[in-house]
Formats: sequence, structure tokens, C-alpha cells
Amino acid sequence: MASTSNPDTHESPQKSVYKDPDDGRQRFLLELEFVQCLANPTYIHYLAQNRYFEDEAFIGYLKYLQYWQRPEYIKFIMYPHCLFFLELLQNPTFRNAMAHPANKEVAHRQQFYFWKNYRNNRLKHILPRPLPEPATAPSSAPPASLPSSVAPPAAPPPAPTPVTAAALSPMQYAIPPGSGLAKTDPRNASVDRRKRKKDG
Repeated sequence: MASTSNPDTHESPQKSVYKDPDDGRQRFLLELEFVQCLANPTYIHYLAQNRYFEDEAFIGYLKYLQYWQRPEYIKFIMYPHCLFFLELLQNPTFRNAMAHPANKEVAHRQQFYFWKNYRNNRLKHILPRPLPEPATAPSSAPPASLPSSVAPPAAPPPAPTPVTAAALSPMQYAIPPGSGLAKTDPRNASVDRRKRKKDG
């Protein structure tokens, strides 16, 4: 007779699979928060000063976090510089350099200049340029009715294009330069009144 054995004795015990109670939401939020903290050069400097970058497990974690650069995850990122710094942190030279305060300041300054100028530089390239005016066909014979002493009227000055008006810095005042309108500031008027009361 064939041996009839219990199937439980030959099978390996089933591995207990961990089931996350919130389907990974907590892990997702924690990793998102950590990745976005990398947009701060001061935080990267803190990690370098406390020797996190010397831990191989932490370096592996930084490599693992590169999945945030994929399109299905990148839409959750609010600070895109964090992905730039995450990419830089893959380089051991950058990790070592961020331990020095001067390098932290350079990174912070460059980040500030990028934020300051990005909008204006971007607008210069994405705003549509005005179409060139169509050239009129030259007439074969000049009009004979104009006397030689009368000069043709001068062409009107070109109107300001929307490109130059839209490319102004957001930090400039609302009053255009050279305007006859005076800027009113109630704080200055009250200071002048107080001075007049003391003088008079």
C-alpha cells in the first residue's frame, strides 16, 4: 500500500505575511516628509554633522528613496529641490562636503537665487512673442499728388509688447517708472504731521 502521509509534515510552514493596518499610508507619509526635508540644506548639514552619511544602512535608504522621482510619486512632492538634493546625496563627495558650514551656505544661497530668478527666467521663454507685422507690397509708382515740401507723417512709436510688461519682476512697484503719480504712504504722512506739530 502506498504511504499516505499527512500533507502538513511535508510542507514548510507558511510564512506569516505582515499586513499593514493602514495599507502603507503611514509609511508613505513618513517617507514623503523625510524626502521633502532634504530640500533644506541646513537639514542636510545636520545629517552630515551627526555622521548619518557614514552609516551604510542610511546610504542604502537614500538609494531606496529614489523611487520618489517616478511620475506616480513625484506628483505628491511640494518642494522639488528635495529631489535634486536626493540625487546629489548619492555622491559621497557631496555628502562629505555638506559637513562644512561654508558649503551649506553656498547651497542655501544658490537655492535662494534659483527661487528668486526662476519665475522671471521661465516667463521669458514661455510667453508667446508677437507675430511680425505683414510686409506691405511696395507700390510700383510713388503718389504724385504729395508736394515735395510736405514730409510724410512719422510712424507712431511702437506700443509696449505684453512680453516686456509681463516679464517685470514681482518685486517692482505697481507704479511704472517715470510716472507722474506720487506713491502715497500713510506712514510717511503721519510722520510729517507730527513733525509739523512739534515745529509749529
